[in-house]
Amino acid sequence: MREKLTAVYHKSPYGYIGYVEELPGANTQGATIEETRKNLVEAVQLILEANRLIAEKDILDKEIIKEDFGILTV
Repeated sequence: MREKLTAVYHKSPYGYIGYVEELPGANTQGATIEETRKNLVEAVQLILEANRLIAEKDILDKEIIKEDFGILTV
């Protein structure tokens, strides 16, 4: 599975701001664009981890089917 995500970077007076268009909440900043890119990967990982924890809490005590869906690669 391959899913295309779009990173957007804006120059600011303090460096760069970056976010992923398709993933609300995945945003960051950095002094350089390279730092911002690195930070954005971490932000995406944290958003996915947080969403996973929220979902697990919501399905507690419910009968569910869980399976691997796919892998996104950077």
